Amino acid sequence: MRWRKMGHIFRPQDHDLVGGGAGFAQSPQAVVLADRVRIYFSTRSRDEASGKFVSHVAFADFSKDLSTVLGVNREPVLGPGGLGCFDEHGVFPFSPVPVGDEIWAYTTGWSRRVAVSVETAVGLAVSRDGGRTFQRLGPGPVLGPSLQEPCLVGDAFVRHLGGRFHMWTMFGTGWKHYPGEPAPDRIYKIGHAQSDDGVHWTKDEGRAIVSDRLGPDECQALPAVLPVGDRYLMVFCYREASGFRTDPSRGYRLGQAWSDDLVHWVRSDNQPAFERQPSAWDSDMVCYPHLCEIDGRTVLLYNGNAFGRDGFGAAVLEP
Repeated sequence: MRWRKMGHIFRPQDHDLVGGGAGFAQSPQAVVLADRVRIYFSTRSRDEASGKFVSHVAFADFSKDLSTVLGVNREPVLGPGGLGCFDEHGVFPFSPVPVGDEIWAYTTGWSRRVAVSVETAVGLAVSRDGGRTFQRLGPGPVLGPSLQEPCLVGDAFVRHLGGRFHMWTMFGTGWKHYPGEPAPDRIYKIGHAQSDDGVHWTKDEGRAIVSDRLGPDECQALPAVLPVGDRYLMVFCYREASGFRTDPSRGYRLGQAWSDDLVHWVRSDNQPAFERQPSAWDSDMVCYPHLCEIDGRTVLLYNGNAFGRDGFGAAVLEP
């Protein structure tokens, strides 16, 4: 199998985005509606007080073949997190899943720290207007750091499979000072949790479900899972823990794994094959992937160079 690229389908610079406009469209994640595909992503604005970026949720509506942008949101999708709350400084990513007549979105809330740069946890917001706007289920997270997952729980991807809700996340194993780096860098792996109701979760506490390719400090993020035939395919992105901001060879690339039971995963980064071309918009980096099914096709959404500064593209799985 291979991923056939459909091209660079969205550039945030071409649109007037509510609540953002700093030129990012990170972590595209889709919900398939009756007449369109709505792709949520995180864009950025600058906090006037601190001068730092704050992530905001936006969306773009596409035709079913992803060839045409039908429009972007004209009102805020989700309000800002409360003072001192886990998502006070932004939401990224924003992962939607239809549940009955509602759309639930599992958010990754960011809050700044002093000794290290950030902490994250997973929240839940619900839409009852077809996914145009969302309201938090509560001000706190539904999943966060715990005894064996001490920091940086986030990147939740949720699906209802086999009668239960399954959540794949990243979780931090810790922070390290690396030579030549001005501040500590974080290390994170892919984990798993289950739930009967989508709100109360039981973790496979501290178990990294995907093997490392770059050594024990490999960073793994943004897992997405979809049935393909009679098996399950996971895509994620991975990178070196340090030096990734300046050296493209240490930056994010696409990882993949297969499972028969949603518990045990065998890593196979080159199956399906994903090719990169020199000087293309995704030549140096492939990050923040998302899997979805659109009219019977398995579609991969992803960001390219510079962590999604110039938007996102798509690819379709072919035999």
